[in-house]
Amino acid sequence: MEKKIIPKLSISETTEDKFVILLVDDEEDILEYVADLLCEKYHVLTAASGEEALERLHQEIIQLVISDVMMPKMDGYELCEKIKSNFEYSHIPVILLTAKTGLQATIDGLEMGADAYVEKPFHSDFLLVQVASLLKNRNKIKAYFASSPLIHIKSMAYTKGDELFLEKLQNLINDRIDDPGLNVDYLADRMNMSRPTLYRKIKSISNLSSNELISITRLKKSAELLSQGVLKIYEISQMVGFSSHKHFGRTFFKQFGMSPKEYVQSRQVSGH
Repeated sequence: MEKKIIPKLSISETTEDKFVILLVDDEEDILEYVADLLCEKYHVLTAASGEEALERLHQEIIQLVISDVMMPKMDGYELCEKIKSNFEYSHIPVILLTAKTGLQATIDGLEMGADAYVEKPFHSDFLLVQVASLLKNRNKIKAYFASSPLIHIKSMAYTKGDELFLEKLQNLINDRIDDPGLNVDYLADRMNMSRPTLYRKIKSISNLSSNELISITRLKKSAELLSQGVLKIYEISQMVGFSSHKHFGRTFFKQFGMSPKEYVQSRQVSGH
């Protein structure tokens, strides 16, 4: 029987409406089995070693990693530790698969930062529920941040490193928030990161592009100023870098589902 070849897809070959999962295992049969379980709902990328997994993480935007523990050279524990200690990847949830049983094996995995630990043999539905739960919870947080005018950017942080990264990014944007010319090049330079690296980090944490994050930070600052009830809407639109208060109004409505005026009225009614 001819062996099935698992394609090593890149994101450019896929559509954008599915989460991307990286499977890591040195046994091709296991990769094929787990890929078949997941491929209907998710984009599945594969790596045959921990070293190859780190290369793929550097190249692609990945939302979750599933790795076997028992692999030569770099095992799953070491891979998980490297992911969780790396600033660029630390927010990515990791599920470890292992034939080891017992409490100590589970503790070892969790100590390395794993988000879930699944013992082999596992039921396919159990793994699917673990994957769906991790992704759903993270996506809820991202959606809540984007749609809620006053929710702080730190709400999306999964680690202390992410929190510091997001806080620094927000401070940089706020320092020049009245400048319509504020762009990604400025942020990348000040964060000491390349544009692609900055994009991958922001996209993975927030599900926003770099430019979208700049825009939503402007809008959240405007919501903060609007809620104070002191300045006029057109004054605030200029203060947060919009050249036209009409454009500001349209953008605010598109993001939060209400106009700036309606937002001010809602705050007055609620007594805040």
